[in-house]
Amino acid sequence: MNDDNLTQELAAFSEMFNTSTLVLLIFSIFFLWMVNWFIRQFMTRLMARFPTRRFAIMQLSTLLSFTLYIVGGVVLVVGVLRPPHEFMIAVGGSAAVAFGFAMKDVAASLVSGLILLFDRPFQVGDRVTFDDVYGEIMAITLRTVRLKTLDDNIVTIPNSRFITDVVASGNLGAMDMMVVTDFHLSLDADIQAAQDIVRQVIVTSRYAYLKKPVTFSVEEVQVAERLSIRLKAKAYVLDVNYEKAFQSDITIRSTTLFRERGIPRPTR
Repeated sequence: MNDDNLTQELAAFSEMFNTSTLVLLIFSIFFLWMVNWFIRQFMTRLMARFPTRRFAIMQLSTLLSFTLYIVGGVVLVVGVLRPPHEFMIAVGGSAAVAFGFAMKDVAASLVSGLILLFDRPFQVGDRVTFDDVYGEIMAITLRTVRLKTLDDNIVTIPNSRFITDVVASGNLGAMDMMVVTDFHLSLDADIQAAQDIVRQVIVTSRYAYLKKPVTFSVEEVQVAERLSIRLKAKAYVLDVNYEKAFQSDITIRSTTLFRERGIPRPTR
């Protein structure tokens, strides 16, 4: 009985791929490729005519090509090959298993999105550091978090990454945020004078949030193979959007005053 079933299955399989079916299948695949080629050519001309809409046209072209190949592939299998019912069930089961594996990461991100919604380790508008990427949280969706870097790049990160990896939030929902600025001085520099200069610059900056304290830390470090003093100024900016403007303001004005008042800096 098993031999008979095997013989029948082989006969049905060989009938699916007879000469006429193979010729029709090759012709149909070529036809699909030609239709897709004409679509891409049309979209290319459309982008040349409407350059301001090129991103939307590119997305539409990709969607049409994807739909064409998916629908065309199904039509070819069902209409041209006409496989037996048992074969379709087996293929459907395999496709379901493959789809389940493909959707595993998506499902993990969806669950992680719900966890982020209630746990709230960060929120929209926060400045965060994640895996060497630093920027502002622009959106938190059920599947991904979109982060805008200071170079104006949009980074999309799956929610599941935030559940297992370390993420640091600079302001955690607050408008103000600590900004740390480093200054390197020579070993013979007047550290107290330099600190007074930086403090004066910070408290007179239009970006400073003075309701929180200005603090300093001092340590010896090696710069260009020479020992020097690192003066680390810690102050708060009144709005996270002014973070780099605040840091630049402190650096430029402090450097100018160091030069005017003879505060030596490390040199080679």
